[in-house]
Formats: sequence, C-alpha cells, structure tokens
Amino acid sequence: MVEPTNALIYEVLKSLRNDIMTVREDVREVKAELVSMRGHMAAMQQDIANIYGVLTRHETRLERIERRLDLVEPHA
Repeated sequence: MVEPTNALIYEVLKSLRNDIMTVREDVREVKAELVSMRGHMAAMQQDIANIYGVLTRHETRLERIERRLDLVEPHA
C-alpha cells in the first residue's frame, strides 16, 4: 500500500477543492433558476387571478342582461 505523503494529500485536497467549487457554482445556478421560476409562478398566479376577476365581471353582466330580457326563470 502506498504511504500517504504530504504531496499526495495535497493533490487530493486540491482535487476536492476544485470539485467543491464546481458544485458551488452549480448550486448557485440552480438557485438562480429557482428564483426565476418562482417569479414566473407568481406572475402566472396573478394572471389567473385577473382572469377570474374578468370572468366574474362578465358573469355579473350576463346575469343582468338575462334579467332585463326576461330570459331567466324566476326562482320559486
């Protein structure tokens, strides 16, 4: 078995450090992508809320039009 020397340990530590730096960069990229996705999700939720608001207004207007034209059966 090879006896661990300072030079060998140093080379292994340098390799580990480089690997850790690569992993850190990858994690930063993933975090940035997650932040971007969260922003898109928030925008989509706002868009959906706006659509529901428009649909509610249209439903209200349609009900009012139906009542004016006597297209709705009176409730018993």
